[in-house]
Amino acid sequence: MLSTASAEVVRATLPVVRDHAVEITGVFYRSLFAAHPELLDLFNQGNQAGGRQRVALASAVLAYADHLLDPGGAPFDAIAARVAHKHVSLGVRAEQYPVVGRHLSGAVAEVLGAAVTPAVAAAWDEVYRLLADALSAAEARLYRRGGIDPAAVWRDWRVVERRDEAVDAVSFTLAPDDGGPVPHFTPGQYVSVAVDLPGGRRQPRQYSLSRAPRGDALRITVRRVRGTGGAPDGVVSGHLHDHVRADDTLLVGPPAGEHTLDDGTSPVLLISAGIGITPMVSMLEHVARTQPSRRVVVAHGERSPERHALRAEVAGLVRGLADAELRTWYEDAPGGGLVDVAALPLPADATAHLCGPVPFMRHVRAGLLRRGVPDSRIRYEVFGPGMLDTPFA
Repeated sequence: MLSTASAEVVRATLPVVRDHAVEITGVFYRSLFAAHPELLDLFNQGNQAGGRQRVALASAVLAYADHLLDPGGAPFDAIAARVAHKHVSLGVRAEQYPVVGRHLSGAVAEVLGAAVTPAVAAAWDEVYRLLADALSAAEARLYRRGGIDPAAVWRDWRVVERRDEAVDAVSFTLAPDDGGPVPHFTPGQYVSVAVDLPGGRRQPRQYSLSRAPRGDALRITVRRVRGTGGAPDGVVSGHLHDHVRADDTLLVGPPAGEHTLDDGTSPVLLISAGIGITPMVSMLEHVARTQPSRRVVVAHGERSPERHALRAEVAGLVRGLADAELRTWYEDAPGGGLVDVAALPLPADATAHLCGPVPFMRHVRAGLLRRGVPDSRIRYEVFGPGMLDTPFA
């Protein structure tokens, strides 16, 4: 809980901090990377270059400050859970938080100048310390639960199979290169994959696990990111598509992610677009193996059949279930477009799982709410800097 004195200062200064938050986080990242270039390996440099990471960090800190001032207001738990899981997937350690705090405080002082009195500095330091404590405690619980050593999260995994799934989509089946155990995961989770790029840069990305737990291997399905509107192509997805073959090794972190399938008996809606189909396949396969009579509705939107990854696999799983339906929309088909939420079968008490571009998930969530699905039964996965925002509030 924020102290009374600090709460008064934070409340008074929050508007000016909000107005300068992105500028502050920009100075912060510049200072942090200059002093600790090794941390560049933990951050998506595409998001850094585009400014999205600065916005994401500013959004997270401001959301936490709002939460401290008004605990009954907008919830912060979902944001905290996403951040904690992301950090665990990358091996973020508790001792790194004070380093971040020093550079963040320095950035606040540099941007706001004389407005940062000792009282203002102390109050915002308290906000960050409480945030760091909450996140590091959540991450420690996840490390313990998974039996993960925070100093050794990365392992070499061998590509035992590479398979083209669709235009610009390829699956990699992975087994531990050291012959060690395959970690358990919950359907819907992801792993971080780090690749060494030309120029000596290492870059991590997160990819959903695209099949159910089997105990012998993991699988990811990667869409090549092609830049649009002047944006560059995705360097990591391009590297995986162009250079990684069977018997190569990849550096992979532990499974993480809070958007998972529960083992209840209520109906499930799996609604995706594009490569957002990947966690849905893991969930669907798990249901087919463990609850074949559970009611399932699968809906997917894609640009064209040629780009529809894992299509035959999903259709086969649906056919094997006792009570399942599959609906598909293609943008280039007559009358095509986004998933038509109004046309979806909607079993009573269903829980909906969404994965795809943020605008798509906003569209689907709004449609489900209009049809009476409570917000508590709509779950979603967001990757990239958007995971730190609250885009559906």
